[in-house]
Amino acid sequence: MTVVTRGFKGRGTRDAQLPPGQYLTPDFPVLSAGPTPRIDPTGWEFFIATGSGERRTWSWSQLRALPTETVMVDIHCVTKWSKLGTTWDGVSLDTLLADVEPAGDFALVHSYGGYTTNLPVADLTGGRAWVAFRYAGAELDPEHGGPARLLVPHLYFWKSAKWVRGVELLRQDQPGFWESVGYHNYGDPWREQRYWGD
Repeated sequence: MTVVTRGFKGRGTRDAQLPPGQYLTPDFPVLSAGPTPRIDPTGWEFFIATGSGERRTWSWSQLRALPTETVMVDIHCVTKWSKLGTTWDGVSLDTLLADVEPAGDFALVHSYGGYTTNLPVADLTGGRAWVAFRYAGAELDPEHGGPARLLVPHLYFWKSAKWVRGVELLRQDQPGFWESVGYHNYGDPWREQRYWGD
């Protein structure tokens, strides 16, 4: 079930710089597959697990002690809205994966509340993905995935899992929540990969 909450005001305007089929919105719509989890940062933990049994974990304070990057990116939702020039602060996945021996080419991202999404590991590295905890200079609201969400702006926004709690590295791809019910396995907005067969 999709929940649409405050910030969603319908269609905006079309911009020539947008991926095909997208429209520009000044709002930041909130769409979720279920209720919003409320996670106390003092109990928050992020993990990276490999198929070989290696598991690295970071507490909230340990994550916040790592080097932080500020990035300005455009974001594109599969429901066709786009928001340009958004600013986020977070820790690069390159930093988190630096001392982890890769166990495969795929990742399954896990969130508090049970949500999952899958990506190739290559889409989490090379300065393309972050564990983001601040949006537009403010701590990330729970409705937008706070205290921390994955940010993978080059793919449709359902790949930027809210309330992120870990990444499982896999040898074989494993579809996540939306992918298992018909959303595209990869989700490139510039190729309009919204659903199976796109």
